Formats: sequence, structure tokens, C-alpha cells
Amino acid sequence: MSSPAIETTKPARGRTFGRVLEDHLPYLIIAPAILILLLVGLFPLVYSLIVSFQHITMTENDTSFAGLMNYAELFKDTRLWAALGHTAIITVIALPLELLIGFLMAQLFIDRMPGRQLFVALLVLPTVISPIVAGATWRLMFDVRFGPVGQILSFLAGEPVRILWTVNPAYVYPAIIICEVWQWSPFMFLLLLAALSNVDQSQLEAAELDGASYLRVLRAIILPAIAPVVAVACLIRGLDLVRIFDIIWALTEGGPGSMTETISLYTYIQGFSQFETSYTAAIAFLVIALLTVITTLVLKRMELAR
Repeated sequence: MSSPAIETTKPARGRTFGRVLEDHLPYLIIAPAILILLLVGLFPLVYSLIVSFQHITMTENDTSFAGLMNYAELFKDTRLWAALGHTAIITVIALPLELLIGFLMAQLFIDRMPGRQLFVALLVLPTVISPIVAGATWRLMFDVRFGPVGQILSFLAGEPVRILWTVNPAYVYPAIIICEVWQWSPFMFLLLLAALSNVDQSQLEAAELDGASYLRVLRAIILPAIAPVVAVACLIRGLDLVRIFDIIWALTEGGPGSMTETISLYTYIQGFSQFETSYTAAIAFLVIALLTVITTLVLKRMELAR
């Protein structure tokens, strides 16, 4: 009497297992990829956090718990806060310039014109160049003897112009800003060109028929329409500027002295020149905390603006 009951329950269990497998199959498929991402991204982060509470240097390998010693040193490190200030200066100056130049370039190419695609392709070439190559190229261009920048200025001035762009404290920041804006304004240009192309043309035509000025159209129609793209573009470039390293390393190596030393450059020096491993990890988590706060505030502001 029991065998028929066993035979009827087996297919039910089989169907139940098959349904469970079918429900969880998408998760099982993506599980290996998620595991790899966690190992590649999360493990170094957790390991760096552990190291930041130790005292590991080039001469010591003390893995015992050191408490908040490294984090306490951060608040007494004037060079660290100066590096954060240098980073903020470059970000505050370069980001608006890139946004403005990118917007003007996008306005220029929004209308159909002969050779438009060719010109757009040429304009975005600086973006695909490696930043270290761009910095090295501009260092050669700023060369006081053979650089074309000095020769052009001398021609325009009618007399020899000798500017030590990467050495003179008065010109070193303009040199960095020029190189940074030259390379990344095309990035803003591409994003804003796509945003401007999606602005409702019927509203623009209606405003034109009503005789509205360009500034009024810009303020009332264009800017509100492209505001989400502008916010995302500024967030991306802002985060990228905070971690700027390659261009400055190629142009000035943080000089003269430590005048142009950014937070990324200072972290590199502490970790790979002075081999203060645990202190470098603490600096990295300070930067992560600052960027997390800034990004959260910006995203909340974007949500409120909708």
C-alpha cells in the first residue's frame, strides 16, 4: 500500500525542485560574475582598511592593531591638507571652464553643416589620448627654448618671451589648467551635444516665433532640458579632477616644491616613495570618505531638482 504513495510523491518533488531551480536560475548564472567583482573590488578595499589600522612601513612590518594612530596623524599633516587645497583649486577652476567651452562647442555644432562629423571626430581626439602622454606633450610645448607656445607668444609680442611655465609659481597653475581643459573639454562637448540634440525643437520654434531673445530661450528652455546631463557630466568630471595625477606628474611632478602636489600625487609619494603603507591606506580612506559625502550631497541635490 505504501509503494503507490511513494511513486506519486516523487514526481511532485521533482516538479518542485525544477521550479525552484527555474526561479533561481538567473541568480545562479550571475553569481560567478558577482563573486569575481567582489574579490577584485571588495577584497582590496577591506584589506586596505585593515592595513590602515596597522603600522606597516618600509622598515617595519608590524601587523598588530595600532588603533587610530594613522588617522590621528592625518589631522596633523599640513602637507596633506595643502594637497587637498591644491586639488580643490584645480577642480574649481578647470570644471567650469570645461563645461563652458564644451557648451559653446556643442552650440556651434548643433546645426547641420558640411563636414560636421569629421570636425566632431577631430575635436574629440584629445580625450582618447593618455593623460600622461598629454602632460608630456604639453611639457614639450611649454619648453622655454624650443616650445611652440613660447615662439608664438614671442611672435605676437614682437620680442622674445621666456616663460618658465612648469617652474615659475605664477604660471604653473595656468599650465596645468590649459592642459587639463584642452584634453577634457571635448568630453563635455560630446555629452552636451547629445543633450542639446534632444531638446524639444517645437518649443524652440515657438519661442522664436514669439520673438524671444537667445538668453531667454537659453534660460527658460535649453538649460532646464539639459540640466540632468550637465549634472551628471559635472559629477563625472569633478570626481575625475579630484583624483588628477597623470597630467601633473608629467608636467611638474608636484613642483615647484610641493606647490602643485594634489592628493593623488601625495598619496603616491607616501606609498611608493616613502613606503608608509599603513599611513597611505589611511589617506586613501580619508579621500573615499570625502568623495562619498560629496557624491551623496550632489545626488540628493539632483533628486531635489527633479
